[in-house]
Amino acid sequence: MSCRHKVATQAEPRCTVTVCRGCCCGRDKIPGVDHAAQLAALKTELASNARVRAVNCLDACEQADVVVVQPSTAGRAAGGRPVWLGLVNDPDATADIAAWVRAGGPGLAETPEILDLYAFGPSRRVRRAIED
Repeated sequence: MSCRHKVATQAEPRCTVTVCRGCCCGRDKIPGVDHAAQLAALKTELASNARVRAVNCLDACEQADVVVVQPSTAGRAAGGRPVWLGLVNDPDATADIAAWVRAGGPGLAETPEILDLYAFGPSRRVRRAIED
């Protein structure tokens, strides 16, 4: 007897850090930023704490470079929601994001005040595309 039903996918047990690398983020729009080094730093610094992924476009080009930190399963259970960060164009901002995620990220660790300067709210359409 075969069973042909969908197995529910479990939520990611770790934070997910989504880095935009589309038409504006990670390209010539922000000269002088080493976009490859930024992505490499996040992947290296968060290898054991989060899933880091690059996507083509988050459709928030006016905020280039954009990084979205989605909570872990425990963080979501504690009330954490995805945090959208824009204008992440220097190594210090990248390091602040990595430190926060290592501490637990949304729902588990207080967002550092410095990251409040980068936080923004995307449109509902854009937000649904990444958060679903």
